[in-house]
Amino acid sequence: MKIDCERLRAALLPEPGEGDGVREDWTDGLEMTPAAVLVPIVLRDEGDTVLMTRRAAHLRDHPGQVSFPGGRVDADDPSPLHTALREAREEIGLTDDRVSLLGYLPEYRTGTGFRITPVVARVFPPFDLRTDPLEVDEVFEVPLAFLLDSTNHKKHSLFYRGALRQFHAMPYGDYFIWGATAGMIKTLFDRLRAQEDSAA
Repeated sequence: MKIDCERLRAALLPEPGEGDGVREDWTDGLEMTPAAVLVPIVLRDEGDTVLMTRRAAHLRDHPGQVSFPGGRVDADDPSPLHTALREAREEIGLTDDRVSLLGYLPEYRTGTGFRITPVVARVFPPFDLRTDPLEVDEVFEVPLAFLLDSTNHKKHSLFYRGALRQFHAMPYGDYFIWGATAGMIKTLFDRLRAQEDSAA
Protein backbone atom coordinates (compact mmCIF):
# COMPACT_ATOMS: atom_id res chain seq x y z
CA MET A 1 0.00 0.00 0.00
CA LYS A 2 1.32 3.41 -1.00
CA ILE A 3 -0.22 6.30 0.88
CA ASP A 4 -1.77 9.19 -1.04
CA CYS A 5 -0.12 12.09 0.78
CA GLU A 6 -2.72 14.65 -0.28
CA ARG A 7 -5.53 12.39 0.92
CA LEU A 8 -3.66 11.87 4.17
CA ARG A 9 -3.05 15.60 4.68
CA ALA A 10 -6.76 16.24 4.14
CA ALA A 11 -7.58 13.82 6.95
CA LEU A 12 -5.11 15.38 9.41
CA LEU A 13 -5.13 18.59 11.43
CA PRO A 14 -2.85 21.34 10.09
CA GLU A 15 -2.00 22.52 13.63
CA PRO A 16 -1.62 20.62 16.90
CA GLY A 17 -4.39 20.75 19.46
CA GLU A 18 -7.22 21.45 17.02
CA GLY A 19 -10.36 19.36 16.81
CA ASP A 20 -11.93 17.12 19.42
CA GLY A 21 -9.42 15.10 21.37
CA VAL A 22 -9.65 11.39 22.14
CA ARG A 23 -9.95 10.21 25.74
CA GLU A 24 -9.49 6.76 27.14
CA ASP A 25 -12.44 5.96 29.35
CA TRP A 26 -10.63 6.25 32.69
CA THR A 27 -9.08 9.73 32.42
CA ASP A 28 -11.56 11.70 34.55
CA GLY A 29 -9.84 13.71 37.26
CA LEU A 30 -6.31 12.84 36.16
CA GLU A 31 -3.63 15.50 35.97
CA MET A 32 -2.27 15.30 32.43
CA THR A 33 1.41 15.47 31.43
CA PRO A 34 1.92 16.88 27.89
CA ALA A 35 3.74 14.58 25.50
CA ALA A 36 4.19 14.07 21.75
CA VAL A 37 4.90 11.08 19.52
CA LEU A 38 6.07 10.75 15.95
CA VAL A 39 3.84 8.58 13.75
CA PRO A 40 6.49 7.81 11.09
CA ILE A 41 5.21 6.52 7.75
CA VAL A 42 8.20 5.06 5.91
CA LEU A 43 8.02 5.37 2.12
CA ARG A 44 8.98 1.93 0.83
CA ASP A 45 8.87 0.85 -2.83
CA GLU A 46 7.21 -2.42 -1.87
CA GLY A 47 4.58 -0.68 0.26
CA ASP A 48 4.67 1.98 2.95
CA THR A 49 5.24 0.97 6.56
CA VAL A 50 4.94 2.50 10.00
CA LEU A 51 8.02 2.62 12.22
CA MET A 52 7.43 1.47 15.79
CA THR A 53 9.44 0.66 18.87
CA ARG A 54 9.24 -1.78 21.75
CA ARG A 55 9.90 0.20 24.91
CA ALA A 56 12.65 -0.95 27.25
CA ALA A 57 11.43 -3.43 29.84
CA HIS A 58 12.84 -1.45 32.81
CA LEU A 59 10.99 1.83 32.08
CA ARG A 60 8.53 3.13 34.68
CA ASP A 61 5.85 4.10 32.13
CA HIS A 62 4.54 1.42 29.74
CA PRO A 63 7.54 -0.95 29.98
CA GLY A 64 7.90 -3.41 27.10
CA GLN A 65 4.96 -2.00 25.19
CA VAL A 66 4.86 -1.25 21.47
CA SER A 67 4.84 2.49 20.91
CA PHE A 68 5.73 5.31 18.58
CA PRO A 69 8.94 7.25 19.21
CA GLY A 70 8.07 10.03 21.63
CA GLY A 71 7.89 11.23 25.17
CA ARG A 72 7.20 14.06 27.57
CA VAL A 73 7.39 17.68 26.44
CA ASP A 74 10.50 19.34 27.86
CA ALA A 75 10.25 22.86 29.24
CA ASP A 76 12.33 24.25 26.36
CA ASP A 77 10.49 22.40 23.57
CA PRO A 78 8.81 25.08 21.42
CA SER A 79 6.21 22.75 19.87
CA PRO A 80 4.92 19.16 19.79
CA LEU A 81 6.74 18.74 16.45
CA HIS A 82 10.01 19.65 18.15
CA THR A 83 9.30 17.19 20.98
CA ALA A 84 8.47 14.35 18.59
CA LEU A 85 11.57 14.93 16.42
CA ARG A 86 13.84 15.29 19.46
CA GLU A 87 12.54 12.08 21.00
CA ALA A 88 12.93 10.20 17.68
CA ARG A 89 16.55 11.35 17.48
CA GLU A 90 17.24 10.35 21.07
CA GLU A 91 15.40 7.01 21.08
CA ILE A 92 16.16 5.56 17.64
CA GLY A 93 18.63 7.91 15.94
CA LEU A 94 16.17 9.08 13.27
CA THR A 95 17.51 12.39 11.97
CA ASP A 96 15.31 15.36 11.08
CA ASP A 97 16.49 15.47 7.46
CA ARG A 98 14.72 12.13 6.76
CA VAL A 99 11.36 13.40 8.12
CA SER A 100 8.67 15.55 6.48
CA LEU A 101 5.61 16.72 8.43
CA LEU A 102 2.17 15.78 7.10
CA GLY A 103 -0.03 16.99 9.96
CA TYR A 104 -1.43 16.10 13.36
CA LEU A 105 -3.98 13.81 14.91
CA PRO A 106 -6.20 15.06 17.75
CA GLU A 107 -4.72 14.95 21.23
CA TYR A 108 -4.93 11.53 22.84
CA ARG A 109 -5.43 11.41 26.61
CA THR A 110 -4.39 8.23 28.35
CA GLY A 111 -5.55 6.60 31.55
CA THR A 112 -1.96 6.80 32.77
CA GLY A 113 -2.05 10.62 32.70
CA PHE A 114 -0.50 11.67 29.40
CA ARG A 115 -1.91 14.22 26.95
CA ILE A 116 -0.26 13.13 23.69
CA THR A 117 -0.03 15.05 20.43
CA PRO A 118 0.51 12.57 17.56
CA VAL A 119 2.72 14.10 14.82
CA VAL A 120 2.23 12.29 11.49
CA ALA A 121 5.15 12.47 9.06
CA ARG A 122 6.71 10.82 6.03
CA VAL A 123 10.11 9.21 6.52
CA PHE A 124 12.44 8.88 3.56
CA PRO A 125 14.86 5.94 3.35
CA PRO A 126 17.70 5.31 3.60
CA PHE A 127 18.30 5.93 7.28
CA ASP A 128 20.63 4.42 9.84
CA LEU A 129 18.85 3.83 13.13
CA ARG A 130 20.67 3.49 16.45
CA THR A 131 18.46 2.67 19.41
CA ASP A 132 19.09 3.97 22.91
CA PRO A 133 19.05 0.80 25.05
CA LEU A 134 17.97 2.82 28.08
CA GLU A 135 14.68 3.61 26.31
CA VAL A 136 14.12 1.15 23.45
CA ASP A 137 14.56 -2.61 23.22
CA GLU A 138 13.67 -2.88 19.53
CA VAL A 139 12.62 -0.90 16.46
CA PHE A 140 10.58 -2.49 13.67
CA GLU A 141 8.21 -1.67 10.80
CA VAL A 142 4.58 -2.73 10.28
CA PRO A 143 2.92 -2.54 6.85
CA LEU A 144 0.61 0.46 6.65
CA ALA A 145 -1.90 -1.72 4.78
CA PHE A 146 -2.13 -4.02 7.82
CA LEU A 147 -2.77 -1.14 10.22
CA LEU A 148 -5.43 0.45 8.00
CA ASP A 149 -7.30 -2.83 7.44
CA SER A 150 -10.32 -2.84 9.77
CA THR A 151 -10.29 -6.65 9.95
CA ASN A 152 -7.08 -6.31 12.00
CA HIS A 153 -8.69 -3.95 14.53
CA LYS A 154 -9.65 -5.80 17.71
CA LYS A 155 -11.27 -4.78 20.99
CA HIS A 156 -9.98 -6.20 24.26
CA SER A 157 -10.77 -5.55 27.88
CA LEU A 158 -8.99 -5.62 31.23
CA PHE A 159 -9.72 -4.75 34.84
CA TYR A 160 -8.09 -1.44 35.76
CA ARG A 161 -8.79 0.66 38.85
CA GLY A 162 -11.65 -1.60 39.84
CA ALA A 163 -13.56 -1.54 36.55
CA LEU A 164 -13.60 -3.40 33.24
CA ARG A 165 -11.98 -1.17 30.59
CA GLN A 166 -12.07 -1.52 26.81
CA PHE A 167 -9.05 -0.89 24.59
CA HIS A 168 -8.04 -1.22 20.93
CA ALA A 169 -5.51 -3.82 19.82
CA MET A 170 -3.88 -4.78 16.51
CA PRO A 171 -1.83 -7.96 17.04
CA TYR A 172 0.89 -8.27 14.40
CA GLY A 173 3.02 -11.43 14.47
CA ASP A 174 4.91 -11.45 17.75
CA TYR A 175 3.95 -7.82 18.44
CA PHE A 176 0.88 -6.83 20.45
CA ILE A 177 0.02 -3.29 19.39
CA TRP A 178 -2.52 -1.97 21.89
CA GLY A 179 -3.60 0.84 24.15
CA ALA A 180 -2.75 4.40 23.16
CA THR A 181 -0.67 3.34 20.14
CA ALA A 182 -3.51 1.27 18.69
CA GLY A 183 -5.96 4.01 19.65
CA MET A 184 -4.02 6.61 17.65
CA ILE A 185 -3.87 4.29 14.63
CA LYS A 186 -7.64 3.75 14.94
CA THR A 187 -8.11 7.53 15.03
CA LEU A 188 -6.09 7.85 11.81
CA PHE A 189 -8.18 5.08 10.21
CA ASP A 190 -11.45 6.76 11.26
CA ARG A 191 -10.37 10.16 9.94
CA LEU A 192 -9.31 8.67 6.60
CA ARG A 193 -12.63 6.84 6.35
CA ALA A 194 -14.59 10.00 7.17
CA GLN A 195 -12.57 11.97 4.63
CA GLU A 196 -13.35 9.37 1.95
CA ASP A 197 -17.05 9.41 2.83
CA SER A 198 -17.22 13.21 2.61
CA ALA A 199 -15.49 13.17 -0.78
CA ALA A 200 -17.86 10.53 -2.20
